[in-house]
Amino acid sequence: MNEEIISEQKKLCEKYGVEWVASPMDLKLGISKDIDSGVMPINGLRHPAENGTVGWYIWCGGDIDNNPDFWDALHVYHLEQRLPQVLKYLGLPPGWRFQIDDKGYEDVWYDENLINA
Repeated sequence: MNEEIISEQKKLCEKYGVEWVASPMDLKLGISKDIDSGVMPINGLRHPAENGTVGWYIWCGGDIDNNPDFWDALHVYHLEQRLPQVLKYLGLPPGWRFQIDDKGYEDVWYDENLINA
């Protein structure tokens, strides 16, 4: 991840008073199979990292589908091409969520259920 993106991530973390936690480019995250559909909003949530993942799950639209076929694994570095608008949020620590759209809407919040699940 380039220094400009890391700087954006750190500024966002400062804004919310949280520690920056890296999302190494060579690790994986969960992404919905329909992420390229253009459906809004784009949602992300971060669980604690485990088994070579960064803990992030990213999907489009409303609620998460409970169908196991909903998710694909994707290396973080692929987001630079497929979904660059989410990169600045990937420094948020486990327990944090975001929701954005293509019209400038942004919501970022802590969800303790992601840590205490």
